[in-house]
Amino acid sequence: MRDQGLQEAIRAAGGVSELARRIGISQPSVSNWDRIPAERVFTVESATGINRAILRPDLFGAPASGDVDEIDAARAQEYALLAALLARAPDAVLLKRIAELRGDASPIGMAHVALAEAAAVAQVEDVEREYFDLFIGLGRGELVPYGSYYLTGFLHERPLARLRGDLAALGIERAEGEVEPEDHAAILCEIMSGLASRRLGASAGADETIFENHMAPWIGRFFTDLERADAAKFYRSVGTLGRVFIDIETEAFSLPS
Repeated sequence: MRDQGLQEAIRAAGGVSELARRIGISQPSVSNWDRIPAERVFTVESATGINRAILRPDLFGAPASGDVDEIDAARAQEYALLAALLARAPDAVLLKRIAELRGDASPIGMAHVALAEAAAVAQVEDVEREYFDLFIGLGRGELVPYGSYYLTGFLHERPLARLRGDLAALGIERAEGEVEPEDHAAILCEIMSGLASRRLGASAGADETIFENHMAPWIGRFFTDLERADAAKFYRSVGTLGRVFIDIETEAFSLPS
């Protein structure tokens, strides 16, 4: 069943076929969506004029209850950006929006500036090829962005089972139609975005539980590997942003509450 944000986008575009045409993908692809994928939100927003907070309120909207402070809102946005870039190669609309990022002299600010500069000169076709070489490849990409692989050397191992247990305890269900396992870096970042923004409705401290148990042991190494990957050009700056942000999260969660 399509969620409200996707229904609004289809209505605004004038149908599934027209929405698919406007964003440059096939009609069957859009027909198979239950909700707008994180990496397509900016494109659909541009094509329909519907704000991202309506299209994907779990990533960009106000929390279901209570107030979210500025730090958690910024964390949610950071995780959402990383999720979008790790789930799929960015299209022209997303690259244009990333190119508009600004930053200060802090490590995270400088990482934003570097990412914006990389996006400004990137060509969609080149980034698509880069994404394929990094994460898909002929048989396997240069990097394997799954927690189980980083922790055990194999896919679908105990780290994934433990993650699924913790997600079930928090009431977080696997999205219908999602083909990737939950320990994919993009999915973990999307979950963390939803927890930081409180859109997932989990109990306080749930984001720390997921981070400490299922991200901290490996994802910093993954982003460092992405920075250093032979195939990485645009994605080198994504690796830098991810590494710096994970360092900040690690330090923040280590502080006494």
